[in-house]
Amino acid sequence: MSSEVFRRASLGLGGNIGDPAMAMAQALRTLDARPDCRVTAVSRLYRTPPWGKTDQDWFFNACALVETTLAPEALLDTCLGIERYMKRERKERWGPRTIDIDVLSYAGVEQSGGRLELPHPRMTGRGFVLMPLADIAPDLVVAGRTVGDWLKQADVTGIEPASAGSEWCPFT
Repeated sequence: MSSEVFRRASLGLGGNIGDPAMAMAQALRTLDARPDCRVTAVSRLYRTPPWGKTDQDWFFNACALVETTLAPEALLDTCLGIERYMKRERKERWGPRTIDIDVLSYAGVEQSGGRLELPHPRMTGRGFVLMPLADIAPDLVVAGRTVGDWLKQADVTGIEPASAGSEWCPFT
């Protein structure tokens, strides 16, 4: 029997260059193929207006729940490695990208000041994160409130479902 403990984390995914849905599905399949990660839930796919830097194509966004034996920073490193493998280029903040994978939460851990802040410090104000996360974890508590509660106050202008369910991300 393995002594490794799997912990639940949530991830936010997005992109607006090439085929973002395919890229996000590939990233999740890559994570799921690892012995230290398993994807347990995937949200609907959402089409979302650009945020921060608005003179670019609309994004596609989704969220996923994973169970992992990786520590939070190791999970971040794994996600960044997948981004690099998929040719993500970081040219400008909030700029266009093929793939973006953010660690949103990790097993109730709260930490700040390092490379990884948990929960993600801006997730509670971003409709493009909260809408897909509410599909799969509406009762997840972040900063003292549930994702569903945060979503009630979030700006979701222009955000629309681009899939009926998780069928955009087949694992077979």
